[in-house]
Amino acid sequence: MLKTTPFLLFDGNCAEAMTFYHECFGGELRLTKLGDTPMKEMIPKEKHNRIINAYLKSGIIEISATDWMAAPQYEPILGEMYAIFVTGNYEEVKSVFDKLAVGAEKDRFQEMHQMHFGMYGQMYDKFHRHWIFVADEKKIV
Repeated sequence: MLKTTPFLLFDGNCAEAMTFYHECFGGELRLTKLGDTPMKEMIPKEKHNRIINAYLKSGIIEISATDWMAAPQYEPILGEMYAIFVTGNYEEVKSVFDKLAVGAEKDRFQEMHQMHFGMYGQMYDKFHRHWIFVADEKKIV
């Protein structure tokens, strides 16, 4: 089953912001630093204390977030630091990904690919909306 949640992007203050939202909404908060994951080998050491994944769940409210990790040519732009986060099984996620990819911006497009946590991809669609996709591992038949 596909699921979407808001995905917030911060510029180094993700932990502070998500802790504040946790104080406001209650529930459970999970914060994962980049330096505590296998992805640390892909990113410069000065970003290892940044949050690679934050997840807040309180009842039916769910918010996902991260600190900005993009390449330097893609600096964060205030007002554009959000995305729609789509999760589900690979076949469903890939189907939606392929449809949204029609006319997507090519310079910031990441095809679905294997990461240590499953399949991952992201894009800005033809309306300049940011989408991030995570699915279970692709089943090879």
